Amino acid sequence: MRPEDHKALAERFITALEAGDVEAVRAIYAPDAKLWHNNDEVEQTVDQNLRVLAWLIRALPERRYRIVRREILADGFMQQHVLEGVLADGEPFAMPACVVVQARDGQIVRLDEYLDPAAGASLGAQAKRAKAAAP
Repeated sequence: MRPEDHKALAERFITALEAGDVEAVRAIYAPDAKLWHNNDEVEQTVDQNLRVLAWLIRALPERRYRIVRREILADGFMQQHVLEGVLADGEPFAMPACVVVQARDGQIVRLDEYLDPAAGASLGAQAKRAKAAAP
C-alpha cells in the first residue's frame, strides 16, 4: 500500500467510528484482524471488538475523534487522538488515546490501542447506572 492509501484508510476508519457504523468498521478490519488494548492486554477478535464498539455507541451517542497527530507508517499509521463526546446525562467526556495500526490490502490487520482507563471511568460508571435503571 502507498502512503496515501494508509491515509485514506485512517480517514475511512475514523469516519465510520464517528458515524457509529459498525458494519463499515467490520469492512475496514481484515476478517482475522487482532485488536489489542493496553488496559486489559487482551487481543480481541473482530467480533469481540465490534461488540465493544456497539456498547460505546450506546454509551456515548454523541462522539467525535479530535486528531492530535497522525503519522503514516510503511505498514499503516499511528494516530494520537482524543475521543470527545457527551454522556447520556449531558456531561462532557474526553479520553486521550493512541493507536498503532498495521494494514494490508486496504484493511486493518492489527490495531494496538493505548489509553488511560481512568479517563474512561465516567463512561463505564454511567453505563452501569443506565443498566441498573432500565426496567
